[in-house]
Amino acid sequence: MEKKKAGFSCPVANKCGGCRYTDTPYPEQLKIKQKRVEGLIKEFGKVNSIIGMEEPAHYRNKVHAVFDFQKGRGIVSGIYQEKSHKVVPVEGCLLENEKAGDIILSVRRLAKSFKIKAYDEDNGYGLLRHVLVRVGHATGEIMVVLVLGSPILPSKKSFVNELCKLHPEITTILINVNNKRTSMVLGEKEQVIYGKGYIEDVLCGKRFKISAKSFYQVNPVQTETLYKKAAQYAGLTGKETVVDAYCGIGTIALTVAGQAGKVIGVELNREAVRDAVANAKNNRIKQVDFYQNDAGRFLTQMAEAGEKVDVVFMDPPRSGSTKEFLNALIRISPKRVVYISCEPETLARDLKYLTANSAWRMEEATPVDMFPFTEGIEVVCALSRRKGKKAN
Repeated sequence: MEKKKAGFSCPVANKCGGCRYTDTPYPEQLKIKQKRVEGLIKEFGKVNSIIGMEEPAHYRNKVHAVFDFQKGRGIVSGIYQEKSHKVVPVEGCLLENEKAGDIILSVRRLAKSFKIKAYDEDNGYGLLRHVLVRVGHATGEIMVVLVLGSPILPSKKSFVNELCKLHPEITTILINVNNKRTSMVLGEKEQVIYGKGYIEDVLCGKRFKISAKSFYQVNPVQTETLYKKAAQYAGLTGKETVVDAYCGIGTIALTVAGQAGKVIGVELNREAVRDAVANAKNNRIKQVDFYQNDAGRFLTQMAEAGEKVDVVFMDPPRSGSTKEFLNALIRISPKRVVYISCEPETLARDLKYLTANSAWRMEEATPVDMFPFTEGIEVVCALSRRKGKKAN
């Protein structure tokens, strides 16, 4: 533990670019992130002390490796070098789940023995492009996704048998077909070749189905901390109508459902909505409805229909929210807004827009370190309307 707190050494840190603070003691990393968040949003309201991790290594439950063929080394697996598509071979990463890392190394060795060629981005030849591993933190269930350039995996049955013999903890294996010249990891077509095709995990006392394409926070320990703080900021009494915008597989919606009267989740990703509906059913939660729609468009439609909302949770992508959504938020005028952000710069931009164009103010914010040893930081904010003022 002392070594983790003091920082750790990584042989490919300079080439990979994924970690900025491998040699920085963890308490110092937290100070750096605290200062960054305060510099961006302190003008809008109180910023509480950052919440760090007790054990900041091996926290990622979703691990992605890109495969390549390199002269003199043969087939390699690793990560794209920062701002390039050059593959940096990685033997192990201290941010990633250790079992997931071991499985990726086993896939690489089996690919060699089964004479499966790595995909070449330059000429489009080869088969194995990426491997994605997802691990259920509480359940231990493991999904392996083999991303191929074509749908045919030679000696598929033997390959699966060998991989499961090496790692009996694997519960499902999928083939995902990505035959396009694209920087996207996953393609549209999937085929389940072992197990049920998804994994499940437990978060905040609720059980969640997680598909290959579904968004699920990569740090489950800190996610519970984040969501508990978000629920606290919402101040629910059991009677409120709540909207969970950008709801993904319904993690926030289902976590707070027992504290609200009705919860509405909206998400653009069709697979995620399908999982969210299944998650509500599996957890026997009836007061939640999920809709597949753009969050901004959906909230605008609610505002135009004159519907009332008490609390809005918003957890937009790294690019932040849209003016359409923020304008709809101003129009629908809930009592409270809880903004969860994974990018402080776009959070600051959105807070500036909201506070300048409406009666909204930020009461306080709490940074949560979801991504130790990297520059990434999550922030949860509580917003309310200024007393005596109405939203524009």
